Amino acid sequence: MRDNFEIRDQDGLGRIGELSVPRAGVTVETPALLPVVNPHVRTVEPARMQSEFGADILITNSYIFYGSDDYREAALDRGLHDVLDFDGAIMTDSGSFQLAEYGEIDVTTPEILQFQHDVGSDIGTPVDIPTPPDAPREQAEDELATTQERLKVAEGVDVGEMLVNAPVQGSTYPDLREEAGRHAEATDLDVFPVGAVVPLMNDYRYAEMVDVVAGAKRGLGADAPVHLFGAGHPMMFALAVAMGCDLFDSAAYALYARDDRYLTVRGTEHLEELDYFPCSCPVCADHTPAELRGLDARTREELLAEHNLHVTFQEMRTVKQALRAGNLLELVETRARAHPAMLDGYRALTDHADQLEREDSVSKGAFFYLSGESARRPEVVRHQARLERLSLDSGDSVFLTEGGHSDRYDESWRVVAPFGPFPKALSETYPLTAEVPERMDAEGYRSAAEGVARLAAANPETEFTLAYHGWPESALALVPEDVDTVDLAE
Repeated sequence: MRDNFEIRDQDGLGRIGELSVPRAGVTVETPALLPVVNPHVRTVEPARMQSEFGADILITNSYIFYGSDDYREAALDRGLHDVLDFDGAIMTDSGSFQLAEYGEIDVTTPEILQFQHDVGSDIGTPVDIPTPPDAPREQAEDELATTQERLKVAEGVDVGEMLVNAPVQGSTYPDLREEAGRHAEATDLDVFPVGAVVPLMNDYRYAEMVDVVAGAKRGLGADAPVHLFGAGHPMMFALAVAMGCDLFDSAAYALYARDDRYLTVRGTEHLEELDYFPCSCPVCADHTPAELRGLDARTREELLAEHNLHVTFQEMRTVKQALRAGNLLELVETRARAHPAMLDGYRALTDHADQLEREDSVSKGAFFYLSGESARRPEVVRHQARLERLSLDSGDSVFLTEGGHSDRYDESWRVVAPFGPFPKALSETYPLTAEVPERMDAEGYRSAAEGVARLAAANPETEFTLAYHGWPESALALVPEDVDTVDLAE
């Protein structure tokens, strides 16, 4: 386990952890949100973020300080914590955002890391190359090589106790992201941001974002703290945490407020279109939408930013509680119904169920089957993999049934969609205690049939009979021909 990060709880790839930030003398519980603070435009003061919203860590752009006549000398003389009036941990970006936006910056990795150290940053960042989505592969490979060279340079800069980010790039090529993760993991750097994903999120390409992060996670070690750069909308926190991301930075609270946009966990609303506030934060409890619209622009922006922060931190707490309770994937599935693109993202996550299963807890409180996507969860993958390893006595006859026991067979096993068959003695073990709907969908029945097929393939000398009720033809077609079937409805 990395010295600065300790995992406390796990659900899927999501985890509650503790990130030690020695220079700040604080330990940040993850998943954690880092509000973005622009020193030139402070919509909500950092001290209030800490005292009123619970922010333990924030992020600002060291390149803005580096090139600012107003703030450079103050930061060097007094330090970022004093200038920003913030006692928690401060992460600084390097100017890579400006590089991506404008194509050029006038600072090197050693210079900007030294500057970050000198102004008192607690977690610094080298100048990586954020290759955008859909870039030609040759460009992605060349720019990844440059980023990796700069990580090597960063290792050689003496920054004392300041932690240093090792960005994971590679555009929309999961294999390059995996390679980048593996390379970053081998450095002695500390935190691992998955970069250049903001364009994917802005275009609602959540499925591709999931594939990118999954690639990076395959390369990184299980104990590597992962930062999803630029991911600050609350609607995608549950999905991103389930993918294994630990840190998130958000300028959305302020940028959206500037445009009279109101954040919710289901998406973004325009203030002018709201008659009621679907929230009970202090801002929404004290104002109606009409009252907020009637305020001057600056006051309205500040209050909207406060609401946006409240709903953002509330969702992060909701995600952490779901993770602690072992029902994070149920929350992901619920949130996925907020937008078709989010549903695509959740379905992409289930495509990586094998990867999730390797780190998922083997026992939790309850399994709730909510839709056909639930049939592809890691718990189902794990159960069916175990079926392939079960060895039954040759010549035995086994009754696989959704109904009651039968004495005509050597053994009677239960069948429950979406898991498939299992010995009755396991009926009270997780996840076979699952809460499933009486009107199961076709995907759940097909998954159960796949479980029957796996058990039969692993035991070709055993005679199986499946007793089912109401299975669709698409599921029965997956049952091997040498498995007898009995329709319990007849």
